[in-house]
Amino acid sequence: MNPNGPYPGRQLFIGTTMSGNPAAAYLVTGRSPSSRGRKAIITDNGIMIGPIDNQQYDPLRHYIAIKYDNTSGNLVVSNGIQTESIFETYRLLFNVGSAPSKEFMEMLLNGAQAEPDNFHTPRIAGVITNGNDKKPINYIGIIRHDMLAKAFQVETNPGTLLGISTYKGSLENPEPFDLANGLVEIDFNGKTPIELAEHLFEISKAVYDGEDIRVCALGAIRSADRHTWQVAVRNR
Repeated sequence: MNPNGPYPGRQLFIGTTMSGNPAAAYLVTGRSPSSRGRKAIITDNGIMIGPIDNQQYDPLRHYIAIKYDNTSGNLVVSNGIQTESIFETYRLLFNVGSAPSKEFMEMLLNGAQAEPDNFHTPRIAGVITNGNDKKPINYIGIIRHDMLAKAFQVETNPGTLLGISTYKGSLENPEPFDLANGLVEIDFNGKTPIELAEHLFEISKAVYDGEDIRVCALGAIRSADRHTWQVAVRNR
């Protein structure tokens, strides 16, 4: 079962595999036909969420969910248009030799604000970057409509990923993720991105109004060379 309850909305995780490789995962769920009418598409340097047919582009539903760079080893995962700005900011910090910090993510999320929908859906994001000692530095952040953005530095044990979601789990009454309860956690014993995507997809099965709410799950794992990312998707 998903540790965030039956309806996390959009959800991301960051951590490491059992072998200590940096890893990220992302889940999309939807209660409405339009929300479920999407799929994950692998691109040259990431994964985007797009329509399954000729639907008109919608910036709240169609976006780059994962973007990575095999030169710096950076990766960003998020639920919206903030992905690219966060990615470019942390890549710039890496390229000029400046130390990363969670404050950059908070600033960018505050600028993006919560989504302008009926639920004031929070924007969430995660980044995996490198410090001067080449060790991964991970941040997870969220912006809700009722508070300023908050980001956390994330450290996990091998085989564990920590995550955050847009909602706190109720199928009938979606409410913003509750920071008071802390980040949620999943265990992962696999080795490949598709195993990670499948694992997140399988533990997130839930039904609303007779329909499976799962849309897709994404997995990303960085190789032992500290730079190269491999990604995979599991569509409904």
